[in-house]
Parts: sequence; structure tokens; C-alpha cells
Amino acid sequence: MDREIKNPDGFKLVRNFLKEVSLHDVRLDPTSFHWQAQQTNLQYLLMLDVERLVWSFRKTAGLPTPGDAYGGWEAPDVELRGHFVGHYLSATAQMWASTHNETLKKKMSAVVSALSACQQKMGTGYLSAFPSELFDRFEALKRVWAPYYTIHKILAGLLDQYTLADNNEALNMTTWMVEYFHDRVQNVITKHSLKRQWQSLNIETGGMNDVLYRLFTITGNSKHLLLAHLFDKPCFLGVLAVQADDISGFHANTHIPIVVGSQMRYEVTGDPLYKSIGTFFMHIVNASHSYATGGTSVDELWSDPKRLASTLGTENEESCTTYNMLKVSRHLFRWTKEIVYADYYEHALTNGVLGIQRGTDPGVMIYMLPLGRGVSKAVSKHGWGTKFDSFWCCYGTGIESFSKLGDSIYFEEGGSVPGLYIIQYMSSSLDWKSGQILVTQKVDPVVSWDPFLRITLTFSSKEGTAQSSSLNLRIPTWTNSNGTKAELNAQNLPIPAPGNFLSITRKWGASDKLTLQFPITLRTEAIKDDRPEYASIQAILYGPYLLAGHTIGDWDLESGCSDWITPVPAAYNSHLATFSQKSGNSTFVLSNKNGSITMEKLPEPGTVGAAIATFRVITSEKYSTIRQCIGNSVMLEPFDLPGMLLVAQGSDLAITNSSSGEASSSFLLVPGLDGNSDSVSLESVSQKGRYVYSGVNYQPSVSLKLRCKGESSDAEFNQAASFVMKKGINEYHPISFVAKGPRRNFLLAPLLSFRDESYTAYFNINKHKKFE
Repeated sequence: MDREIKNPDGFKLVRNFLKEVSLHDVRLDPTSFHWQAQQTNLQYLLMLDVERLVWSFRKTAGLPTPGDAYGGWEAPDVELRGHFVGHYLSATAQMWASTHNETLKKKMSAVVSALSACQQKMGTGYLSAFPSELFDRFEALKRVWAPYYTIHKILAGLLDQYTLADNNEALNMTTWMVEYFHDRVQNVITKHSLKRQWQSLNIETGGMNDVLYRLFTITGNSKHLLLAHLFDKPCFLGVLAVQADDISGFHANTHIPIVVGSQMRYEVTGDPLYKSIGTFFMHIVNASHSYATGGTSVDELWSDPKRLASTLGTENEESCTTYNMLKVSRHLFRWTKEIVYADYYEHALTNGVLGIQRGTDPGVMIYMLPLGRGVSKAVSKHGWGTKFDSFWCCYGTGIESFSKLGDSIYFEEGGSVPGLYIIQYMSSSLDWKSGQILVTQKVDPVVSWDPFLRITLTFSSKEGTAQSSSLNLRIPTWTNSNGTKAELNAQNLPIPAPGNFLSITRKWGASDKLTLQFPITLRTEAIKDDRPEYASIQAILYGPYLLAGHTIGDWDLESGCSDWITPVPAAYNSHLATFSQKSGNSTFVLSNKNGSITMEKLPEPGTVGAAIATFRVITSEKYSTIRQCIGNSVMLEPFDLPGMLLVAQGSDLAITNSSSGEASSSFLLVPGLDGNSDSVSLESVSQKGRYVYSGVNYQPSVSLKLRCKGESSDAEFNQAASFVMKKGINEYHPISFVAKGPRRNFLLAPLLSFRDESYTAYFNINKHKKFE
């Protein structure tokens, strides 16, 4: 270490890595899911008010504080306040690079200017939303909530404002801050000992080492390198250096950033020890501590290795850990070009990041990703956050994740023939400057009924600048060789086995068209638990997508037969219907509530209520709209219970298995008895003259009945037996399957698509007795 610090010029950045492609040169396709997620995040970043963000910074600096501070973890009495502002600086810099939204640029520049005024007012280089007294407690080993964690976020945000938005003021603020903290740490060592500094790192410090190594690559200042070393936590990195899987009980998101920082140490110094630390860490997390989503941690900690079956519940996979594990895998891929790390990135991004937003609701995200039985993203210790009163750590990493979705699609390699690695398949474009071409990637939407991933690449080059360059395209490990195709200008290309790159070198031009087709297969993945009694607990995946089942707790499946999982046909979305009635000033919908048929208040899409209020209309006649079914005999299948049907059992209505034969499941769908043009009535086929009847001015959750006309006045009866039939509140995700179980079937959809609905991410899968 001494040689590194005294002679930093003797250490050159290791240069034989793949290079990052600037976010300024990548644009997501506006028709893509990823672009929509990016735009939802952009809306949130634009919502946030500069005055409220910097309120506590101004308070600490003794400046006027107009308005009110935000709440949650940014509230004036919370010791971690200011951390989200650092994330905001990073996220806005990344989003500015990704979109060049001018309104956002003005807002982020205003935040930097306001923070600069605070730093100038205090005059020491110190900058934070809380007073320096918190560092006195930190250095005295007294209880305090992670002040360096917040400083890391502020430093990283300012550095991103410099590197991505060319804000020189931000770099000056960063170096002044680091000078202040360099002196503080040196004082601790002088007054106490180096050991005291290491002891203080038992309190979470974020990625202080990472941001300081990054700063050193810009400044070359030996103080920055020294301070980075002093935040490398030896008691944790030492465990990894001797390759011991002994991380159980450690707080996951405290330590993953330290590994990321050690990876930067390798890139800065070339010390191979830190390369092996990052490689081993990734191995043990994936082999012993990761879920099928690619995520890790339970209650924010690492559990015992290969004992994950006991951890499934509501507090799995802290979102921050996935954000940071993606950084680990990204470094490893750039060093090695090994497909396994690119596959991991795709897997964790798809399942552990893209689903933490609540659909297109800006500023609504989760902290934990529940993975237990019958869980919901809305029901956990934190549930969904709110726009202005949460600001958890996972809000900070969340706004960054959705601002930099384009940062790991493409990587480049130098040399006389430039190389481009395309490792993520997202509809996007790249202005590849070193290759002197514009690359446009178009990915067809993935669906369950056509099991292929199809990508089309087109090119354009600046006039007179065409040169040879090499494209290297990932062949994912989740595909198989049978059915994989690549065509260049309609000519078939030889394809390597999955887990390799397809490499093509040529002068690319506007006439070139490269198409790829990868078969997507269904597979199961056993939970990482080596106890035999948990061998049947498995997740179901479709390519990179983890499929969760709509269920409040059931999880038994039977495999073995060829059709135990079947795709939901594309046409089925046009078969979905919701049946509603007005009562007073409220709208109620026919719902399947725990097997009983009731009327419940009209729910919002994406909720449990929406799922139980949606039915598939089944008839022997072909139809393209549900209104075409009027006049026909129909059956009603609950959206979330495929294979079950609404049945008449005497005068009662219930949901039962379609093969049970206990009662009639056929109803004649007729024009509404109330005479309204948009209403329908349901007459039992087996009990002529008896209709599905709700009652008038009923209470929610009261069960519906079959009733005859003569049992009440005509007007009252006609009203209670008539329902407005409209398109279903819920709809099938394009990637939807039905999985067969011994007692019920399950509707499967990508975990990322769930909002408030109940789901199960792992199933108890046993081989069907017939096939044993």
C-alpha cells in the first residue's frame, strides 16, 4: 500500500478491459418496456422540488429555509437525511445523459448550485444535510446512523454531475469535501490508531472506497488514493481474500459496495488480489445466497449458505442489493468477457429491478421484493413507498437504476479493428463513435405462445467513414442450439453454442441487416438449499423471466407430463370481462372472493380486487369481442383460477373445478333484463328461469344467488339481475402460462408484471405419480 500511495504515478489504470459506452450515445426505443420504465422515472425526477430537496442542507449551513423539507428518510430529524439528494444528483446526471431533457438539466444544476452555496457558507469543505457532530459520534464508536453512507451518496452524485454533465463546480465541491474528510480520518489515526479507523467501519459507510478510487482516476491525487484504501474494510475483504464462504449474518448492502470499491482498486492498481476477491464474492453469492430472481438477502442480511428455503417470506431481496450486485457483475464482465456475468446482469435486472416500480406510477417503488407464498409487493414491512414521504435507500438506488438502463447494453473494445459487444437485448440505438456507425437494435416483444426472442440489427455509417469493425453478440445460456438462427442479409450464419459470442467482422453499412432468433424454453430452478426435504421447492423460468403464480398461498404443482405448463393464447385477452352494477353512488363488480360469488367495490387495475373481478367468458362459438357472446351459452372462468368455473349449486353460486361435475356451469348470456343496451343477464341453463341475482342496495361481500322472477317485483328483479359487461379490469400479460396442480391450476406471469396482486414465486413441484 505504501508504494501505491507514495508513487501513484507508478500505477497505471489497467487498460485491457472492455470500455463503457457513454449514456449520451445510447437511446432506448420509445416502443419498448424499458423506455416506459425510464420515462416513469423521469416523470418522478421532474416532480421533485429543488427547495425541498436542499432544505436540510440549508438548515445545517445556517441559510434561510423557505418551504418545508420532504418527509420519510429525508425528514429533518432523520440522521440519514441528505442521502437521497446524493442519489438524485447521480440519477439526474444519468437521466440527462440518457435523454438530454433540458428541464431536468436546469433542475439538477440548481441543486448543485444550492449545495455549493451551503458548502461556501460553512467554509470548511464540509457538506451534508446534518451537522458534523454525527461524525464525532462515528469516530467515538458511538451509536449513529451511517453518516459516511450519506457522504458517499453526495460525493458520487457530485462526481456524476461532473463526468456526465460537465459540471466543473461539482468536481470542485467534491475535492473540497474529500480534503475535509481526509483530514478527519487522518486525525482519527493520529489521535487513536489505524485500528480505530478499521473499527469505525463496522458502521455502514456505503461505497466510500469506490467513489474515492473513481475520484483518483480523475485527479491523480495521492490523498484520494490513500483515503480510498482507508475505507477498504479489511475484516470483510480478508474473508473473501482467503476464499471463505463466511458472509452469513453480514448486512448485505453494507458490504456489496465495499466489494465494488475493491474492484475499482483492482482497476486502479492492477493488484490481482482484488480481482480474485470480486470473482470469489460473485461466486459464493450466486452459488449459496441468491434467489431465482438473481437477488440476495433476507431482512437485509445474508442467511446461512444453501439454506434459502427457510427464508422465503415478505422481506426478501432488498432492492439496493440487486442494484449493487449488478455493479459487481458489470465489472467482472468487462474484465473477462464471460457470458455468465452478462447472463446474470440480464437475469437480475429483469426480475430484481424492472418490477420494483408500481407499473407506470411515478415515484412508487418497493424496498423489499417478497418471494414467499401468497405474498404481495404491497404487503411487507415497507410495502409500496410514496412520492414525497418515503425516500428509503431503495428509492435512491431505484431512481438511479431507471436512469441508467442503457449503460450495460453495449461495451466496446479498442484496437485496429474496433469491437462492439452487445450483451443485453433491448430495443435501442447506439451512436458508436469509434466504430463510426449507428447501430439500431429492435427486439420483438416476448410472448408465451411464440417461444422465441427475435432481434433485428440495422446500421448506418457516416458518409465516407466506413471501416471494418467487429460485432460480438451474446448467445444466452438460457437458450438452446435447436432453433437458434442468425442471418446476415438473408444469409445463414454458423452459430456457436449457447454461452458464447457470435462474432462478425465487416464494413457495416446501410444495406446490412442482421437478425437473430433464440428459442425460449421453460425450465425450473431449485432453490439454493442442500437439505433433501426442500428439493421440490423450485422456481419456473421462461428465458430470463421468473414466472410467479397468482395465488394467496397454494403452491403445489405436478410435473412430468408434456402439457403441465401451457401458454395462454393471444386471443384470450379479448375473452376477459368484468360484470358491474351501480348501487347508490358506488359501482360494484361481480367477484370471486375465496370461492364465493359476491359484489365488491370497483377496484383499481393491478390490485387483488381487479384479479378476482375478472372472468374469462368461454363459449363453443368463436368470437372476437365479448358482446358477440350474447345469446349463447357461456361459462365463466376466474382470471386467477384457470380450470375453475362459476357453477350453480341449487340456489347458491360458487367456484369449483371444471371437472368436478357437481353442478351446472353453463349460463345463457342474454340482453339485460333491465332493458339497458350495455347490460346483460345470466340465466342458468340447468335451472331455466333462474338468474344470477345480486339483490338491491346490497352490502359488499354478501353472496349472490340464483333467483326466479316471481320472488320480487319485476323492476327490482330486473335491476338486480342485470350487469354491465365490459372488458376485464385485468388482462393476461403477453408472457402468461397455465401450470397444472393436483388441486388447482395456476396462472403464471412474469414477477416484474405484478403490482398489488398476491403471488407465489417458488412452487412445491412434485413429479406426477403416473410418470414416476
